[in-house]
Amino acid sequence: MSQQTSVFSRMLRFILWAALAVLVLGGGVVVFRDTEAPQVTLSPDSPYVTTAAPLRLAVSDTGSGLKSVDVAALQNGRSFTLLHKDLERTHTFESDLALPSEIKEGPLEIRVTARDNSLYPFGHAGKAELSRGYTVDLTPPRVDLESVQNNVNQGGSCVVAYTLSEEPGKTGVVLGNHFFPGFRMKNGKYAVLFPFPWDMEPAQFKPVLMASDKAGNERSRSVPVNAIPHRFRSDNINISDSFLEDKMPQFQSIYPDVSRPIDLFLKVNSDLRDKNDALLEQLGRQTAAEPLWHGAFLRLPNAAPRAGFADARDYYYQGRKVDHQTHLGVDLASLQAAPVPAANDGVVVETGFIGIFGNAVLLDHGMGLQTLYSHLSQIDVKKGDSLKKGQILGRTGATGMAGGDHLHFGVLVSGLPVNPVEWWDQHWINDNFLAKIGK
Repeated sequence: MSQQTSVFSRMLRFILWAALAVLVLGGGVVVFRDTEAPQVTLSPDSPYVTTAAPLRLAVSDTGSGLKSVDVAALQNGRSFTLLHKDLERTHTFESDLALPSEIKEGPLEIRVTARDNSLYPFGHAGKAELSRGYTVDLTPPRVDLESVQNNVNQGGSCVVAYTLSEEPGKTGVVLGNHFFPGFRMKNGKYAVLFPFPWDMEPAQFKPVLMASDKAGNERSRSVPVNAIPHRFRSDNINISDSFLEDKMPQFQSIYPDVSRPIDLFLKVNSDLRDKNDALLEQLGRQTAAEPLWHGAFLRLPNAAPRAGFADARDYYYQGRKVDHQTHLGVDLASLQAAPVPAANDGVVVETGFIGIFGNAVLLDHGMGLQTLYSHLSQIDVKKGDSLKKGQILGRTGATGMAGGDHLHFGVLVSGLPVNPVEWWDQHWINDNFLAKIGK
């Protein structure tokens, strides 16, 4: 019995040792079979760098994992260590690389060496090397404004012309959380079109013009403006059950869980409105780099105004105030299904059903300037079409949140609504736009 136990014990130990050997060898197989070198990427791809903006390093190894990463900068015979990192079988590693203040303008070489844990004895499978040359640029572009003073109406538009000492990587006006891009004109100047938002107090209207070069050096300066306040109208709108019965079915599929018509109205009038506004701001980036339009913008012919720009609206249902919104366009009423002309030359950016705006057409006129034609009963153009001023793009209607047949005409600058009245006025355009950009 004792001898049988001893034999069994030896067999059990042999099995355990064999299993352990398989596990060890199995792990070793990964190490020995890792014949791929680590992958190294270094950004930016631009040939220019600056000490003000770090480089970005990314290293990966899907086999045995990373063992170490070393980065050095070489300039004028000097070597600067940017990174030395020992790792423990990490498969990915990323890091910002800040250039030391001793770096001077001129050529610079960045060398990266990454090693993995491979024991493969042939070639350089376990090591990756990357060498990239850059030009160090430490001087931000010079920005010279052409306009000494700019009179801007609250809710209106402004254009600023300026010159730069070099081609920028990015330039435009920063206003709060919004950025309005600048464009190079044919005469070599740069110009940026931006709004004085209707809901911004004049004291807060402080646009800043910025320009950064391709290395990332940035210079900014305030734009001199005379902010002219404007008092907008207000209106009360009663929501009837018949209006809800007529309008809400077109939105039911968007909010299938909302059953009561008045609750659906409130959801559409706030949540969907915000989403539609966000879409228009996104589409505002799809713009030509130069003005496509010529002369004053057309107004819907033989149309009476029904609502103005930035009218404050209080909504009442069964005698109780239920909502408050702002009307960011001009409502124009003519004959039922009246033909709607393009207000100026441009390219169709979007068509179709756009929530509260119903069937709509968005037309780009360049430099971020776009016009919106809403509540249409018929659309006669398609995305990508080039239109001439006066060309019929559709017919008025009552789709979306319209209470009756009319055109909601909107003007937007990089997706933010501005007062259309200015763009109907050739005198305003001459003084505030054409005189500045030199067309």
